[in-house]
Amino acid sequence: MSRPMEPNDTGKFLKLIYLDLPLLLALLAVSGLGLIVLYSAGQRDLNLVIGQAMRLGLGFVIMLILAQVPPHYFRFWSPWIYLVGILLLLAVMAVGDISKGARRWLDLGVLRFQPSEIMKIAVPMTMAWFFGDKPLPPRWWHLLGGVLVTVVPFILIARQPDLGTALVVGCAGASVLFLAGLSWIVMIGLAGVLGAAIPLFWTFIMHDYQRQRVLTFLDPETDPLGAGYHIIQSKIAIGSGGIYGKGWLNGTQSHLDFLPEGSTDFIFAAFSEEFGLVGGCLLLVLYFFIVARCLYLATRAPDTYTRLLAGSLTLIFFLYAFVNSGMVSGLLPVVGLPLPLFSYGGTSLVTIMAGFGILMSIHAHRRTSTR
Repeated sequence: MSRPMEPNDTGKFLKLIYLDLPLLLALLAVSGLGLIVLYSAGQRDLNLVIGQAMRLGLGFVIMLILAQVPPHYFRFWSPWIYLVGILLLLAVMAVGDISKGARRWLDLGVLRFQPSEIMKIAVPMTMAWFFGDKPLPPRWWHLLGGVLVTVVPFILIARQPDLGTALVVGCAGASVLFLAGLSWIVMIGLAGVLGAAIPLFWTFIMHDYQRQRVLTFLDPETDPLGAGYHIIQSKIAIGSGGIYGKGWLNGTQSHLDFLPEGSTDFIFAAFSEEFGLVGGCLLLVLYFFIVARCLYLATRAPDTYTRLLAGSLTLIFFLYAFVNSGMVSGLLPVVGLPLPLFSYGGTSLVTIMAGFGILMSIHAHRRTSTR
């Protein structure tokens, strides 16, 4: 007779397939909690939950596959993935599908996707590849090359327009520069240049609705039934949850359709209404654990390329969670970033899970990685 599987056997099995057990459990916890909340926020639509569960399943499969790939393959393919992503962004500008006034999608007949999602992974991979064999902190001419790698996709995505994704791509590149050890003088100088460029960005890059979002963030009460409606209702939902919440399936703001986008961008507000401050804090602790674990894995990476890539992918995930939770709380402008592993949707979910797969690969193959 075969003996029952013990906990140690599970850990050995996960090591054989290059999965990190603490990180995997945290991802499963957040994903499972997200499905529970989605059922309530989605008006008890079981098809919505099943669709999201299938997307999560696909994401975990992609994570598992990428975890088996040694990091030196990612290093070799990094610039080529970046070039393909740039070509796809140019194709979007020429022949992309228009939806809700934005040209963001490519329709290949059997597949419809957003090429901008590729750049969330391609930019940090290419930036890490670019700085991986150079002395750190980077010289100024290397710094200019890294800025160019980031700015080109940022502008192409912002012109779609998709400011939220453009900011993620920009921050992905900036995070690699930060992790590469830039001096405070250089970072302050870059911040000054960006600050000086804000009027140009406001005038020539941002669209009217994007400017309105910023103005609404500054004073949502100026148009409570129009541009400020989303954020006002979101804050009402979060505040009405109190300490312990109204209970699962008992949220009124989302169930009575006062809360727009309750299953996507504003799902954190729906969650806070039903589970209160305690539930919201618990969710943020889970996100904090994921970020902390990923940073730990990044510190154990064997070379410059893998350390920069792992750290950047971690900061991208943190950016998603930080911006979304701040957005629905009225602390940041609304930019349309989903809450990772929680909001209903597919493309960004697959991108995030691919990032976790690369992180697990870097950690699992650290003894065999080549410098």
